[in-house]
Amino acid sequence: MASKCLRELIAQADERGLAASGLACLDRCLPLLASESDVLRPLWAGLVDGAEDWSVRLGAAREAMESETVSDEAAVLVRQMLGAAPSEWEREPLREWADDCSVAALELHHRFDASPAEGEPEAADVVEVLKNCREGEPTSAGPLVAGEVRRQIQVLEILAEGEGGVGLRQALDVSTEGQRILRAVVSRRARVQR
Repeated sequence: MASKCLRELIAQADERGLAASGLACLDRCLPLLASESDVLRPLWAGLVDGAEDWSVRLGAAREAMESETVSDEAAVLVRQMLGAAPSEWEREPLREWADDCSVAALELHHRFDASPAEGEPEAADVVEVLKNCREGEPTSAGPLVAGEVRRQIQVLEILAEGEGGVGLRQALDVSTEGQRILRAVVSRRARVQR
C-alpha cells in the first residue's frame, strides 16, 4: 500500500496526532533559537493525557520560550509557531496549527538547504517546492527539506497506529534525530560565516 502524503495524514489525524505533529515540527526547529532548552518537554509529557492540562502546559512553555534570546528572523518564526498553538484541545484548531507548523518547519529547513553561493530561489518557487513536498512529490527539494518531510510523515504514521505512550516516545525520538541534524547544519553554517 502506497504511503499517504503529508497533507492527507494531517487531515486524518486525531487530536493527539495533530498536537504531537505540530509539537514535533516545533521541537525540530529549536536549534534555531540562541540557547538549547527543554521548554517543550512538559508538553510532550502531557500528550499522554491529551486534553488534561494541555492549556496549562502550553502556557508554561510559552512563558519559558519568551525568555529565550531571539537573534534573527528564523528564531522569531520558531517562537511564533508556539505562540500560535491553540489552548483548546479541539480537532480543527489543532489541525490548523499542525498544518501551519508543517509549512513553517519546511520553510525553515529550506533556508538552510539553499547554498549561499547559489542565491535564494524566487519566493513563488519556494512555495511550489514546499507544496509539492506536502503532496508527496519532494523531488525538487533539497536534502534537509526531504528529510523533514520524511520525519513529519513518520510522526503522523506512528501516532496513527494508536500506541499511546509508546507511540509518543517513538515520535519524540524521530523529532530528536531531526533536531540533531538541524543543530549540526546551523553549527556548520555559523563556522563558515566566521
